[in-house]
Formats: sequence, C-alpha cells, structure tokens
Amino acid sequence: MKVEVAQNPGCRPTGSPKAALSPAGITEILMNRPSARNALGNILVSELLEALAQLREDQQVRVLLFRSGVKGVFCAGADLKEREQMSEAEVGIFVQRLRGLMNEIAAFPAPTIAAMDGFALGGGLELALACDLRVAASSAVMGLIETTRGLLPGAGGTQRLPRCLGVALAKELIFTGRRLSGAQAQALGLVNHAVSQNEEGNAAYHRARELAQEILPQAPIAVRLGKVAIDRGMEVDISSGMAIEGICYAQNIPTQDRLEGMAAFREKRPPRFVGK
Repeated sequence: MKVEVAQNPGCRPTGSPKAALSPAGITEILMNRPSARNALGNILVSELLEALAQLREDQQVRVLLFRSGVKGVFCAGADLKEREQMSEAEVGIFVQRLRGLMNEIAAFPAPTIAAMDGFALGGGLELALACDLRVAASSAVMGLIETTRGLLPGAGGTQRLPRCLGVALAKELIFTGRRLSGAQAQALGLVNHAVSQNEEGNAAYHRARELAQEILPQAPIAVRLGKVAIDRGMEVDISSGMAIEGICYAQNIPTQDRLEGMAAFREKRPPRFVGK
C-alpha cells in the first residue's frame, strides 16, 4: 500500500495501517511512495480516494492530517512518467480523477491539515491547497510549476490559489512557475505556519500535530458547521453568505454540545464536548 490511514500514529503496530484512536479524533493519511517521491499516479490516487471514503462518515475523526512517509518530499505532483504512457483520452480521464480527489479533500467534513516537510510541486501543492490549513518546513519547496512542463494546473490550482492569495499574485506564480520556500510561502499567506526543519525531517508534521491538538478540544459539530459556512459563504455574495451562516447556526442550536458549552461557562469549568 502507498497510503496508510493511522488513527493512533504514536503506537501503530509495525505493518498495521490502522489502530485505535489516541488521542481521540486525530487521524493521519500517510503517503508513502518513495520510488516516485509520492507522485500522484493511478494507484496512489485510488488509495487516497478509498481512504477518504472510509473516513468521511466516521464521526470520531475530528481532524484529518496529510503527511508524507518519504523524507524530504510531501508530494512531487502528478506522475508524469506514468502519464507519458497514456493516450490523450486517458490523460483527460486521469486529470478529471485527480481533480475529483482534490474536491473530495476540500469537501471533507472535518478540518484538514497538510504537513509539508519537503517538496510540494504541481499536484502536490494542489493537494495542500485543497486542505483547510497548511504547515510547512521553512526549507520546503512548493509551487505550481506546470507551465515549466508545458502544462497548466489541472487539479484545482487555478481556482484555489487565487482564492488563497488573490488574483494578481496567483497569476504571477502560475505564469512564472515560480518555486517558493516554506518561509516565503508563509510571508505570502500560502501556508499558516512555517517552522525550522529538524534532523528527522518532520518538523512541519510535529507543528501540524500541535495545531490539530489545538482544534481537538473544540465542539466538533460547531467546527464542522463553521467550515461549511466559510467554504460555501466564500463562493457567494456577503448577503447570501450571511444566510448560509444563519442556516449553519440554526443546525447547531439543538446540539448537546451547545448546552454543555453554556453550562461549562456558567460553572467556570472546561467544557466536555461529545459531538452530539
């Protein structure tokens, strides 16, 4: 397998792709295709789609973290060696599947974090852009470099990058195929956090775990509805966005967690949210 789903990364038995939740709620998708630097080929895309389908309905997943098992690389992008063997029709079908994968990541109901400890190029950066939050090592290298290969971003890059950075800057980066360091990406707002790399090469992963731990204690239904309100609201005018927020807020009113939050405030104690 090139993809592992780990719900207890700290104590996963050797050779086992799954384990019990601990700490409850943080789940990781580990990309591990060292021979191709985690390039997105047909098999890897299928395994990622399968993992997302498996996790989508699991209410115990409160944060989903994407990371790499290959040192120095997050994801090198689409597998161009594999694509070279495809017909034009097959290329079109594959890129459509790749775009579908990024849409599945973007639509995942719980918050998603990309831990970028190395190269994230082309489709690799598109995968990170589909996540809610991005953490990078300062030395990581990222960019939508498709124009340097005679291509253009085809898995959401032309749409998600301008929504992240603004139109003019996104055009500059795509037109030039420029590569950015993690530190440069943070300065532009492309990543939420940039951290100095450690000897193990997993500093971004550890910072992403800290961020996940910060999300974990919050009311999971409220967090998921907040994600819906932001994502859908960003696609419409502000008046329609306010209506979307109102619909999401109304769905949260009957929850046990809302009552627990008020009770905890009144009793001056930490809330104990259960996701109901």
